Amino acid sequence: MNNQVLKPPHPDRIHPLLAHQTAALGADRDDYIDACDRLIDNLINIRDETGEFLLRLEDGRVIDTKSWHGFEWTQGVGLYGMYKVWEMTGDQKSWDVMINWFEDRFREGMPSRNINTVAPFITLAYLYERTGDRRYLPYLDVWGEWVYNELPRTEEGGFQHIVYNSVNNQQLWDDTLMMSVLPLAKIGLLLDRPHYVEEAKRQFMVHIKYLSDRKTGLWFHGWTFDGRHNFANALWARGNSWVTIVIPEFIELLNLPKDDALRLFLIDTLEAQVAALAKVQAPSGLWRTILDDETSYEEAAASAGFAYGILKAVRKGYISKKYEEIGIRGAKAVRAHISKEGELTQVSFGTPVFNSIQEYKDIPLTSMPFGQAMALLAMGEFLYRFI
Repeated sequence: MNNQVLKPPHPDRIHPLLAHQTAALGADRDDYIDACDRLIDNLINIRDETGEFLLRLEDGRVIDTKSWHGFEWTQGVGLYGMYKVWEMTGDQKSWDVMINWFEDRFREGMPSRNINTVAPFITLAYLYERTGDRRYLPYLDVWGEWVYNELPRTEEGGFQHIVYNSVNNQQLWDDTLMMSVLPLAKIGLLLDRPHYVEEAKRQFMVHIKYLSDRKTGLWFHGWTFDGRHNFANALWARGNSWVTIVIPEFIELLNLPKDDALRLFLIDTLEAQVAALAKVQAPSGLWRTILDDETSYEEAAASAGFAYGILKAVRKGYISKKYEEIGIRGAKAVRAHISKEGELTQVSFGTPVFNSIQEYKDIPLTSMPFGQAMALLAMGEFLYRFI
């Protein structure tokens, strides 16, 4: 009888109350746990063997955005993905990798400050919260103060998307919400600095104002006050996926009450985006790198971000449960792109804001720490379906 309930010969005829909640997933829990283990192993062993993806600065510095020992947004998102899996599984290896990464970076010394190098500090904030290690506190203090007081601003007070190799004058990018705004909010809560939290709220509103596309519900990659335009008007997948990830994270982090005006505004923004994503999901379950362009390639990192954000938002009750199926399809498609070596394939390299759609379509595919991390997020969230 148990086998019949789990695998009924006619699933459409079984009473809903008898259907096991995981029977329709078409997925094995142990396989997804194994995928997380292999993703982590691959993440910490990625190397730029040829130097093709090194960022060479005019002052002579060479920034490694690909290997695990670098200090960039790519490693920052990697740490966050690993932390989320640790929260789910308590995996000691993940914990040790995170602790050792920060120990190594402390010994080396801190990088120059920009939007992207703030990204690792949200994970450091969580580690401080868990360990109480006093050595972490000065880093959170100094970097939090820099973001709040010194990070360059655009008109209307937006966080200017300054990076290692460009000041991006007067530019807003959707990446910023994940890389600097979410860390600022977490540090503000941790250090009892409510003005950080209020600033983070403001940044969400400014970015929504200038980056969301009112016609589709999707998001443009960037906006500039210098000329007041959205560059190529690109509905770029990975940029959109940061939004899908960060809105549920932000609502949960701040524990915004159900009748809070900002919470309602963020949820409406997210649901409009998810409704649009449902329309452009490819038959494979992935999404294309330019969401509304069927001639652009499918991109797995963005798809992992979409799957994570959608499934989490449904689980937390932020958006309608009717969207769960597209999140499940996305997660299963991402799982299909995790190789036996633990690499998430079909991942595009780091991408600046471009002035033409074709430039987005020409970005090369390569293994990247953020791809591994976004897959970890999606696989970890999918595991909640087995509880």
